[in-house]
Amino acid sequence: MIDLLSHLVLAQMLGREFASPMDAPPSGAPPITTGFFLVVMLLVLVALLVMAIGMWKVFSKAGHPGWAAFIPILNLYFLCKTAGRPGWWLILLFIPLVQFVIFIVLIFDLAKVFGKGLGFALGLLFFGFIFFPILGLGKSEYRNPVAI
Repeated sequence: MIDLLSHLVLAQMLGREFASPMDAPPSGAPPITTGFFLVVMLLVLVALLVMAIGMWKVFSKAGHPGWAAFIPILNLYFLCKTAGRPGWWLILLFIPLVQFVIFIVLIFDLAKVFGKGLGFALGLLFFGFIFFPILGLGKSEYRNPVAI
């Protein structure tokens, strides 16, 4: 006991803390956690790819370049144009709190220009990775928002 106490005092005088093997930091995440994280990330990437393909087809139906669906910020600009809103609405999508309202309006307008109702708009809003491909690959036709 005295030996342990003298070791602690000496370690404290030298400016070091006494560490036991129980104090060792963990050596990393367990393999099951890492595997789970990788599976979730893969599923998210697949969902984003499917949604981008759906947006590609939606933009193509509206007469806009489909490849714009894969370019960040540019896809939001063409989303505004497809929904019948002016391009400057893109700026509103970068204002905190305002962006939520503007995005909801854009999604509802997008459903409207394709002849869809409230239920489909809610699907686009919450399950875009399912509803964008349905809108783009389905039989829905783009109606010019000026005519609506």
